[in-house]
Amino acid sequence: MGTAENWQERTQKLLEETHWIILNPRRDDWDSSWKQDISNPQFKEQVKWELTAMERADCILMHFDPSTKSPITLLELGLHANGEKLVVSCPDGFWRKGNVQIVCKEYKIPLFNSLEEALENI
Repeated sequence: MGTAENWQERTQKLLEETHWIILNPRRDDWDSSWKQDISNPQFKEQVKWELTAMERADCILMHFDPSTKSPITLLELGLHANGEKLVVSCPDGFWRKGNVQIVCKEYKIPLFNSLEEALENI
């Protein structure tokens, strides 16, 4: 929703010398006034793109920015907790860090306190 640091761009720069292909859901042309409903074709297209990208990905990096609530990322954590693709960064200060810690421990998901730590371990 535009309040989090653009950690995806920072991640792309840090990984540009690697073999990884980055699928970044952030869009410059995103319009926050779009109705978030299945009847909205732009919204539906974005959500379906994100779901498909996560299914096809070899690795899914999630970062829980303490300045946000990240409800969709929390949803996606639940969707992919049973898989073996996740690497999670959850710094101190994230409002639901305890929930993230418990899910990661229960499902043996690598959890790091910073984005940089997570990237070093991908």
